[in-house]
Amino acid sequence: MKKYGVLLLGGDRTHQENYGPDFADDPRCQLIGLTDEVGVPSQRDAWNRSLAQRLGIPFLPQLDQALEREDVHIACVCVEFERRAQLAARCAEAGKHVYVDKPIGSSLEAAEKLVSVAAKAQVKTQMFSMLRSAWSQRAKELVDSGLLGDLLGIHCDTLFAKGLTGTADLGRIREEHFPPKGFSFMKSKRELFTTGVYSIGMMGWLCGQSVERVYARTSNFFFQEHQEDDVEDFAALTLDFDGGLVGSLSGGRIGFLSHPLGGLLRVTLVGSRGTRIVDSAEPRLEISCDAPTWRPGKPHPQDPMAFWGSSTREAGGVHKFGWRGVGSSGGSDASFFVDCIDADRESDMNATDGAEILRVLLAAYESAASGKVVSLV
Repeated sequence: MKKYGVLLLGGDRTHQENYGPDFADDPRCQLIGLTDEVGVPSQRDAWNRSLAQRLGIPFLPQLDQALEREDVHIACVCVEFERRAQLAARCAEAGKHVYVDKPIGSSLEAAEKLVSVAAKAQVKTQMFSMLRSAWSQRAKELVDSGLLGDLLGIHCDTLFAKGLTGTADLGRIREEHFPPKGFSFMKSKRELFTTGVYSIGMMGWLCGQSVERVYARTSNFFFQEHQEDDVEDFAALTLDFDGGLVGSLSGGRIGFLSHPLGGLLRVTLVGSRGTRIVDSAEPRLEISCDAPTWRPGKPHPQDPMAFWGSSTREAGGVHKFGWRGVGSSGGSDASFFVDCIDADRESDMNATDGAEILRVLLAAYESAASGKVVSLV
């Protein structure tokens, strides 16, 4: 069995808290170390070092030297949006296969450069998605079976049940900006950007078509944190695909008490012979007991939305227990990427796909700012 050395870029308070352990759990992989650019802010440096310590791997302070190591075959890039595609391209230039967080970056130019560099270096790429989840796989099997006939429409809901709601000023009507003014914030996220990426990727994967037009609205319904950072907490999109299929999505963050699990993750498939809904919470066990009703703990001052596992643990947060999923987990996205490298095949969510999704996301912000349909062709 071939062994792959994995270099992590980015530490705590990123999804590297999940991806690093996922690679470590694959018997084909060995974590070599964690690194980042020289001169990152002191807080980012501390978070990088804390994850390296928790994973029991060395912190490598010189990125270029880390990329020169012959025992590194895969780079897992999980840094801020503004740096993400650029660092992923540097890893590809060094001849490393690149696993990158979603969205692939904040600049379409940088994302397209990553695509070009990876092709020239002949390395594999993959952007994280929900395609490996059990419910996504069920949706794919249903579409491929032909049971629904010709696929005519898809609607996706990606609504995360986190954050304490009721603090937004509903009298302030959101005014979107284009181009967006910044992407990385401490207490909030652009929810269209970070949740819409899942739905747009899933729709393209299910129908095999490209987006031609998009119409979007962004709003602030729930959180003062998002309003203070001038970013949306909810978004709705409609999309026209080049094969005639119509897509739509809702995405956002809707509060801890809005759902018994982590939120509403669901796809509705409309075909010429029927319609089916595939929900991440189906099938499930519903647990009734004499335990006190679950309530969210005290928010972490640096992470009131509970984005990160590390800060949630620091704040003493506990998991919801009323619903429990049953059946297969769907497998690790990281292990799927290693499968692609082993088989010398392209991922179904590679850098090219990630760049195309970013193009749609940026068009959606343009539409939300202008109030008009935006064409991508």
